[in-house]
Amino acid sequence: KHELVGERVTTTPKHYAYLKIAEGCDRPCSFCAIPLMRGKHVSKTIENLVIESKKLAEKGIKELILIAQDLTYYGLDIYKKRALAELLKELIKIDGIEWIRLHYAFPKGFPLDVLEVIKNEPKVCNYLDIPLQHINTDILKSMKRGTTSEKTRTLVKEFRKAVPNMAIRTTMIVGYPGETEEIFQELKEFIKESKFERLGCFTYSHEEDTSAYLLDDNIPQEVKEQRVAEIMELQAEISFDLNQQKVGKTFKCIFDRKEGTDYIGRTEFDSPDVDNEVIVDATKHFLQLGQFIDIKITEATDFDLYGEPVTYSKIKDL
Repeated sequence: KHELVGERVTTTPKHYAYLKIAEGCDRPCSFCAIPLMRGKHVSKTIENLVIESKKLAEKGIKELILIAQDLTYYGLDIYKKRALAELLKELIKIDGIEWIRLHYAFPKGFPLDVLEVIKNEPKVCNYLDIPLQHINTDILKSMKRGTTSEKTRTLVKEFRKAVPNMAIRTTMIVGYPGETEEIFQELKEFIKESKFERLGCFTYSHEEDTSAYLLDDNIPQEVKEQRVAEIMELQAEISFDLNQQKVGKTFKCIFDRKEGTDYIGRTEFDSPDVDNEVIVDATKHFLQLGQFIDIKITEATDFDLYGEPVTYSKIKDL
């Protein structure tokens, strides 16, 4: 009965894989056409996800990156309750899986029991990707995000209190219809205060088949792009300051690839392709790709860390 469950070909490096725990989305966000394209939220069962994850572990996968259009809705359709924490507790039992990472959570109705699992389970990375999109209550209401500025700020504070060393990745949309300069400055101030470890920013795109398409796309494209540039300049400063605090400290890292004379790896606070990278000089050290290695950080820029291995126990002998 289970012989075809979990059979898949991975296109990522041999040590990490994306695990889709649900398809579709029930959220009505005004700027998004995914519900129309992908349909309603459908969760995979915990049993089948465990089977799929075990097969990935048997292939040498060490890191699972859980993805869905909305992770936090997981389980509501099949178990009549939010079951992400329950799923995580089953996945951490799998031998060979050392890191589990969470991508694409939704702020409204966030299941706070997930924070307890992140805090208490070493295999679950101190990392959460939760696109907030904006902070102004009127914009959030128009976006149909189901939350307010006050609720969003309270949620971020709950994250910081529950898991103080958790890296929060978020995304923001600028240039949404009705975003005045004053509202944009409100967003900038929120980012300054929150000091998100990771942040991406996008210009609003006026898409057909979305409810926001009925609104007047009244922000010029050059203004949208200027606002993105301002946000990312601000985030570079925040990231630089946070990275300086890592210098002199040692982190467990996994190495994804070699580029020229450098090995490129990540800490548990970084997801592949979108976050900071840890760079080790390949002319001085020989590292084994796909292995966890303790790295002491010697230098940091705004989006990269540079370091040296502190132990050779997991480094392939020359």
